[in-house]
Amino acid sequence: MRQELDFFTLDPGSELNLPLVDEGIFAGFPSPAEGEMEPGIDLNKELVKHPDTTFLARVVGDSMEDANIYEGDIVVVDRSLELSHNDVAVCCINGEFNIKFVEITEDSLFLVSTNPKYPKIKVDPADDFTVWGVVTYVIHRPNNRR
Repeated sequence: MRQELDFFTLDPGSELNLPLVDEGIFAGFPSPAEGEMEPGIDLNKELVKHPDTTFLARVVGDSMEDANIYEGDIVVVDRSLELSHNDVAVCCINGEFNIKFVEITEDSLFLVSTNPKYPKIKVDPADDFTVWGVVTYVIHRPNNRR
């Protein structure tokens, strides 16, 4: 069975300070304030709100491409967040990890891919099912060219 994620541990003690253009970057003409940058931003502090319950995973497969989540992308997953309807979540169903939209109805729960070649999965009460966490960020390259 092919897993849809490769998991990685998070080192919340490390810092990565990068220069930050806080006024935004314009896609048209250059800003008059070009060259003026804030002192820096720590990506760990920006992307990780709950270090003890957050992990990273690399996406394997194409089931979420129409949600701009591509093979090779890194997702930031927070296990402390409560699952809500239409969240993107990492779930384990019958021993297989998946990243899917979670559709919650009055009497059912479904795992939904955005790629039409993958069917919607109805979670049956007999299934061994766990929500590992809610995806809070997706990191990928522009145009997804690797």
